[in-house]
Amino acid sequence: MTSLTIRRMDEGLKQRLRLRAAQHGRSMEEEVRVILKTALSAEEPARLNLAESIRRQIVPIGSVELVLEPREAIRRPPKFDK
Repeated sequence: MTSLTIRRMDEGLKQRLRLRAAQHGRSMEEEVRVILKTALSAEEPARLNLAESIRRQIVPIGSVELVLEPREAIRRPPKFDK
């Protein structure tokens, strides 16, 4: 097993940890292990790509109809053989 030392912990946070551990009938060390295990065993939600993120913000507002200008024919490329 590996040991972990936490330095410069806020005194208020340490006190809340002590109270939480006492409420659960555990030592502070065991309470930290349980908190870490719970936090890290939960699956992280799948990250959305940028397009999906934007779509989820826009859909509730409503759709926007864009008018696309007609495209022109592609011109012939220049000849450089002369």
